Amino acid sequence: MSNTIYRLFGTSPIRPLQTHMAKVLECVSELIPMIEATLARDIFNMEQTQERIAALESEADDLKHQLRLNLPRNFFLPVERRDLLELLTMQDKVANQIKDIAGLIRGRQMEIPESIGDLFLEFIGRTVDACKQAKSAVDELDELVETGFKGTEVDRVEEMINELDRIEKDTDILQVKVRSQLFSIERDLPPINAMFLYRLIDWVGETGDLAQRVGSRLQVLLAR
Repeated sequence: MSNTIYRLFGTSPIRPLQTHMAKVLECVSELIPMIEATLARDIFNMEQTQERIAALESEADDLKHQLRLNLPRNFFLPVERRDLLELLTMQDKVANQIKDIAGLIRGRQMEIPESIGDLFLEFIGRTVDACKQAKSAVDELDELVETGFKGTEVDRVEEMINELDRIEKDTDILQVKVRSQLFSIERDLPPINAMFLYRLIDWVGETGDLAQRVGSRLQVLLAR
């Protein structure tokens, strides 16, 4: 009944929320060419990619502001307004993190040692996988609303969130491996360069954590 009333009197926030997450994933996906250009010492493409990331993050910000402004306060919502805003905030943090990573790389004209390049790219790729999985789960939100958060659709989304947790654990393992490889060569690097490489690794790892938290916010919706 409440969903019927909502369709009559409110504009569903679910599609804009999914559109925002799609834009976030666009932003995250640019991290792969960003790191590839950095490894290749291709300053031009590294800078171009950083600018694309900044533009995509800005577009995601615009979508976030529009959704916040237009999210009804007094109409029936299929889920709690607060829960939707918290999910939106977590998605936004993912895009912000990628913007910060790209800004760090460009701002310091970072160089990633070739000896850790392959493993670092694997680490980046798995982090992007985590964000893709988070988007896939968010894309199921409209189906969850239609089914009243009941039945097999709930089981399906729960399994997607479980897979997201497994992917995030992979990123944790890869993060430890990359840090270990960096530790083995850090004495050969300028100390300031090593320090910022450790920071870069940590920030990429935090991106995977944030993607997992998107899934955690969805679990809150399933539990209500």
